[in-house]
Amino acid sequence: MHIEANGIRLHVTIRGDGPPLLLSHSLGCDSHMWDAQIDRLATRFRVIAVDTRGHGASDAPPGPYTMAQLADDFDALLDALHIDTCRWMGLSMGGMIGMTHAVTRPGRLSHLILCNTSARLGPAAQPIWAQRIATVEQHGMAPLVAPTLERWFTAPFRAEAPEVVARIGEAVAATPPQGYVGCCHAIAAIDVLDALPAVKVPTLVIAGDHDVGTPLEMSRAIQQAIPGAQLACLPQAAHLSNLERPRHFDLAVEMFLAST
Repeated sequence: MHIEANGIRLHVTIRGDGPPLLLSHSLGCDSHMWDAQIDRLATRFRVIAVDTRGHGASDAPPGPYTMAQLADDFDALLDALHIDTCRWMGLSMGGMIGMTHAVTRPGRLSHLILCNTSARLGPAAQPIWAQRIATVEQHGMAPLVAPTLERWFTAPFRAEAPEVVARIGEAVAATPPQGYVGCCHAIAAIDVLDALPAVKVPTLVIAGDHDVGTPLEMSRAIQQAIPGAQLACLPQAAHLSNLERPRHFDLAVEMFLAST
């Protein structure tokens, strides 16, 4: 279904009953990247999977976007659903939005699960993002599909699970170019690391030991900045760790949610 929030339509899938748990996907994907987790989590939670602005079946207005704007979208969505507080699980861009939301709206998120993400990219990353933006503006999404899949999955997994990799490749190719570019601007500017010590909610940080996009040291920086945060590093996992190592990922998430 679609819900009006912050001046746009967001596509939302809601499953299950119980405490609300919002799922926020990575750049270039949509809420279907969480399908396996939704099936498990919906037995205990009211799972709310959202296509971020510029992605999936949500609106993709002209950008650039900011991380604060993306957080505003989700805040307005929670208002529209009459949800005061919820748990948040976000991967990559979804984790960045969650951290931004947590530091700007304390008390709205009761738990954070931050997967394969970063709180600060810094100057060295700016040329990479500028090049991606230029590529998409000039040639569309097609040139990014193959290199994205190489970064997001290890070579053994690409060989073992070609159907999963192909499905994600289709999602990347189908992402509206102006939505992708709009979110790239937001990601390139992420810088909330110094604000994270103010976050006072139970937090789990998940990393993949083969993630070249948001490597383990970025996850450690988040874990060390948020008081009491836990860190789980998944073996033989690259960027989309929930898809590459679902059993390890689900176990870490379920143990965290059960203990908090």
